Amino acid sequence: MIFKQLFDKETWTYTYLIGDPVSKEALFIDPVNTHIDEYIDLLAAHGLQLKYSLETHVHADHITASGILRQKLGAQTAVSALCGAQTADVQIQDGDIFTLGETEHVKVIATPGHTPGSISFLWRDRVFTGDSLFVGGCGRTDFQGGDAGALYDCITQRLFTLPDETIVYPGHDYQGRWISTIKQERTNNPRLTGKSRAEFIEIMNNLNLPRPRLIDEAVPANRYCGLDEKERQDAVVLRDSVKPIRNQVSPQDLVTEAKQHITEVNVTTAKQLLAEGNIVLVDTREESEYSAAHIDNAILLPRGVLEFKIGATPDLADKSKAVLIYCRTGGRSALAAQTLQALGYNNVLSMAGGFEAWQKEAV
Repeated sequence: MIFKQLFDKETWTYTYLIGDPVSKEALFIDPVNTHIDEYIDLLAAHGLQLKYSLETHVHADHITASGILRQKLGAQTAVSALCGAQTADVQIQDGDIFTLGETEHVKVIATPGHTPGSISFLWRDRVFTGDSLFVGGCGRTDFQGGDAGALYDCITQRLFTLPDETIVYPGHDYQGRWISTIKQERTNNPRLTGKSRAEFIEIMNNLNLPRPRLIDEAVPANRYCGLDEKERQDAVVLRDSVKPIRNQVSPQDLVTEAKQHITEVNVTTAKQLLAEGNIVLVDTREESEYSAAHIDNAILLPRGVLEFKIGATPDLADKSKAVLIYCRTGGRSALAAQTLQALGYNNVLSMAGGFEAWQKEAV
């Protein structure tokens, strides 16, 4: 086997390379965009062909290199289906398996809590825990839809049930520690060992950590695999030209699924609701789209930053208040409506057809 643990000192992020020496297929876990040349040189040094670029979640502290690796090397990008990264080639589900050659198998373990879409990867005797479980700690749960109770459950019920000798490879470490074991974390992790679920939640709710420095830049970019607007357009063309692989879920599949769990209204009804008042209008498009034209009094909350910007939006402080969401054609707003419902908003509507339908009716 070929295995490397790499480190980005600017964001304290670990990246992992797994390669099969027979087939020469390889994958990265959580690559960082500032190390793209290092990754390409490393692959070349071992004669490897990059097959996958896997993400443990949509990161708030660095920008992924996945999109660039897809453009340069043709690798498949893979992110949890619950992360909202619509341009990823593979929308990962719990239990999925990524294969390298005939012998190397990397299994997905859903470990939500840091974010709803956080996952870990199990390979041989090693588990790559992302921001779910650290050496002597765990990821924070105070933004991006984090849930301390869910994190406690997945660590204690899923990760801590792995064999004692399983090696833990975390997504970050801020004290120079590289690895641990399941037994070590189960018996000595100060946030978890001997703590009840309620005690853990209390600890996590009172960490009072500073806001991640790159969050405003990183999260929106990482929902598009780390690419800027021009690169995103190229990525869509490339993605659509690649032969689908097992377990792939298209963005349209996600939208179709979301629409089964939300309420849509047409433009006529939307106008009536707005005329009656007492409803919050939210535009989930990108800032450039909003600047070009938008519906009067709409609050800009792009889909990519919705979860962590919503708390700073006074008009959305009351979760019982009616909310009407729109985007360009109705896809992003459906996903955003589902997200708001998951966050506890109980009167959310999505405008079918989006801003394009609104403009057509105005003609």
